[in-house]
Amino acid sequence: MDRRWIVIGGVAVLVWFVWTQATFQVDQWKQAIVLQLGEPVRTVREPGLYLKLPLVQNVLYFDKRLLDYAAEPKEVLTRDKQQLLVDNYSRWRIHDPLQFYRSVRDENYAQSRLDDIVYSNVLETLGRHSLRDIVSDQRAELMEQVTKRSDAKAREYGIEIVDVRVKRADLPEKNEQYVFDRMRTERERLARKYRAEGEEESRKIRSGSDKEVQILLADARQQAEIVRGEGDARAVEVFADAYGRDPEFYELLRTLEAYRKTIGEGTTVILSPHSEFFRFLNQAEPPPGR
Repeated sequence: MDRRWIVIGGVAVLVWFVWTQATFQVDQWKQAIVLQLGEPVRTVREPGLYLKLPLVQNVLYFDKRLLDYAAEPKEVLTRDKQQLLVDNYSRWRIHDPLQFYRSVRDENYAQSRLDDIVYSNVLETLGRHSLRDIVSDQRAELMEQVTKRSDAKAREYGIEIVDVRVKRADLPEKNEQYVFDRMRTERERLARKYRAEGEEESRKIRSGSDKEVQILLADARQQAEIVRGEGDARAVEVFADAYGRDPEFYELLRTLEAYRKTIGEGTTVILSPHSEFFRFLNQAEPPPGR
C-alpha cells in the first residue's frame, strides 16, 4: 500500500515535471522566443499554450505593449546658434523579438540605444531650424520628422518607434538674459521700423489730403467767381434795363440811397446849397407855413 502511494506520487511528480518543462504559456501582452542550447529556434507572437523540449529548450519573454522612455535633458544648438535644453520622451515597442534579442538582448540596453538614436536625430533636425521655429507651431512637424528617422534606424534592433515628443525646451540659465536682451532689441528695431513706415504713410496721406483740399478750394473759388460774375452781370443787366426805362426815377432812387447812407442821425455835412448833391432837395416843395 505504501509502495503504491510512492509510485503514484513519483508518477505525479514526473508528470508535473514534464508538464512544467515541456509546456509554456504566452500571455496576451507578451511575445516569446524559444532557445535551444542558447540558440533561438522559434518565435511566438500569439497568446496561448505551447510545447517545448524539456531541459533542452527554454523560453524568453518580451513585452508586446507600448513602452515609454524618458531621456535626460540635453543641450541642442539651433541654426541661429542658440542653445536649448531639450527634454524629450519616446514611445516604442519590440517589433521583432528575434532581432531584438540578437542585437540588444534586453530593455535596458535597448533604452540606451534609443537614447543615442533619438538624441542624434533630435540634434540634427532641430539644429537645422531656428529657435523661433522650434518654439512655434512647427514643433509638431519637426518631431514627426524625428520620429520617422529614428524609427528607420531603430528597425535594425527589432524596435519600432511610434512617437517622439519634446516635453520641454528651455534656454540654459546662462543664456536666458542674453536671449531676452536680444529679443528686446529685435522688437525695438521692428517697432522703430513700423513707426517710421507709419510716419511715412501718414505724411503721404496728409500730403494727399492737403492736395485734395487745395484742389477742392480752388474749384470752389472758381465756381464762386463764376457765380458771382454771373450775378454781377445779371445785376448790371437789371440796373441797365431799369435805368433805360425811366432814367429820372433811377437817378432819384440812387440819390435817395446816397442820402440814406451819407446823412444819418448826428451827421454834419457842409456843402454849397447849389451842390448837385442837393439838387432833388432844392426841387422839393417846402411844407406849408415855411
